[in-house]
Amino acid sequence: MNTPHESALGRETTWPCGYDPDLLFPIPRALGRAALGLDGALPFFGVDIWNAYELSWLDPDGKPRIAIAQFRVPAASPNLIESKSLKLYLGSLATMALPDTEAVRACLERDLGAAAGAPVTAELVTPDGFGALRLAQLAGACIDDTPVSITAYGPSEPGHLCANPAAIVTETLVSHLLKSNCPVTGQPDWASVQVAYTGPRIEPAGLLRYLVSFREHTGFHEQCVERIYCDLQARCHPTELAVYARYTRRGGIDINPWRSSSPANPPNPRLARQ
Repeated sequence: MNTPHESALGRETTWPCGYDPDLLFPIPRALGRAALGLDGALPFFGVDIWNAYELSWLDPDGKPRIAIAQFRVPAASPNLIESKSLKLYLGSLATMALPDTEAVRACLERDLGAAAGAPVTAELVTPDGFGALRLAQLAGACIDDTPVSITAYGPSEPGHLCANPAAIVTETLVSHLLKSNCPVTGQPDWASVQVAYTGPRIEPAGLLRYLVSFREHTGFHEQCVERIYCDLQARCHPTELAVYARYTRRGGIDINPWRSSSPANPPNPRLARQ
């Protein structure tokens, strides 16, 4: 079974000199879900949206081409893909000649799908489309200025979460203060997070304390979002819930997990810190 410590993450690596899909390092999602008691049917729908800004290949004349790649990996896939291995894999395409962007897209979908164990969709934005890309904001009320005193920073504390069963609301709350740590290197991962729900009104100060408590939490992006989703369901009992985290870029890649009680195709907004 693959574990993070068996990957290239955190180690000196040789940059690939040729196309090599075997560089992709899958990690079973079950490793993180076991800690949440998730060993059967998933209690959520979801997708991990990856944006890769360092993609290049050669055209048939040997001229380099570039694009920004957007990948969607289903949360129901048996594996997540370790991010440094994805960076190395994308780097291995730099000396590969492909006839057109459709061939690049097909190659990416084939290789990433094989690693994830489920179909992965890829979209390429070529330079003629760069001008249409714009910064956006997560919709919702930001809770970061909520008056609160915080003295503990982890590991994550679901006990901070509480909701008022007498007030049933539909609202969206946003915080830009989510920080977690890489399971292997300990490097910080920074994110904005959006919580959209219907149900008993979630107390903003408790939610803010809870999110800040991830500051010393160790987990992959996908695992952190699933923990937030499960803790909110268990403590606040919403009838509808979606949790979306937009993590900042590392190694030319940002990872943005979305988990929801209802199926949907979430947008892919690029935030200022991305």
